[in-house]
Amino acid sequence: MKSKQPNHLRSIVAHTVLIILSFMCLFFFYILIVNATRSHADLQKGFSALPGTYLLENLKNVANDGTFPMFRGILNSLIVSGCSAAICTYFSALTAYGLYAYDFKLKKIAFTFIMAILVMPTQVTAMGFLRLITNMGMYDSLLPLIIPSIASPAVFYFMYSYLQSSLPLSLVEAARIDGCGEFMIFNRIVLPIMKPAVAVQAIFSFVGSWNNYFVPALVIQSKDKMTVPILIATLRGADYMNFDMGKIYTMILVAIVPIIIVYLLLSKFIIAGVTLGGVKE
Repeated sequence: MKSKQPNHLRSIVAHTVLIILSFMCLFFFYILIVNATRSHADLQKGFSALPGTYLLENLKNVANDGTFPMFRGILNSLIVSGCSAAICTYFSALTAYGLYAYDFKLKKIAFTFIMAILVMPTQVTAMGFLRLITNMGMYDSLLPLIIPSIASPAVFYFMYSYLQSSLPLSLVEAARIDGCGEFMIFNRIVLPIMKPAVAVQAIFSFVGSWNNYFVPALVIQSKDKMTVPILIATLRGADYMNFDMGKIYTMILVAIVPIIIVYLLLSKFIIAGVTLGGVKE
């Protein structure tokens, strides 16, 4: 009986902490939903825990605003985030497989170089990046938001660590003996094994690209090419006469919906990625 009491107490403490953390996470999301259902005048009055009745009106105001291409911005963000997540996860997995499965003289140097890039902030290379894409004729386009995702040191390191724990090299050697080409081995054998890791990083890459404000604000000028974070910033930067907090909260709520959908579609792979990543040969 004595041994069961500490376990029972530990379980109560753990569940209490989880409930508190869940409440703290969901509370702000609930307030966002409430504020999206209130008018600008109601929001000026202060905090309210009860939803209002202006959600549809706020949606109409955002959708019918000729200076604010909401649906075009969502489409741009979907294109950028989807393409970035796809090429980021695929090429990071391919790079990780190349460094893991092959032995060559510069292997350690290449790994160290990639890790060195990992600690370099984006802001440090911003001006050089802007000059490069301007000289290449890609300024004010979506390509500079997608192409750099091919090289992602953080995703590479995650994939490399996952391969170390889940891919026996004997499996690769057996496929080579059977006559498989290197890309066939990667696409048909290695990539399915890495599916949990790919799904996890696809979620993080999608969310990171969707919420990215710095780079799009640096290279995008046309309103029809702006992504969701820039459009929300333009709403916040409106003059006092046209400033509408209800529209801003509604746009933020609409912007969160695709992220939730992607997470629900791929979230089952997160636990699989963590558990399978701990299985060794």
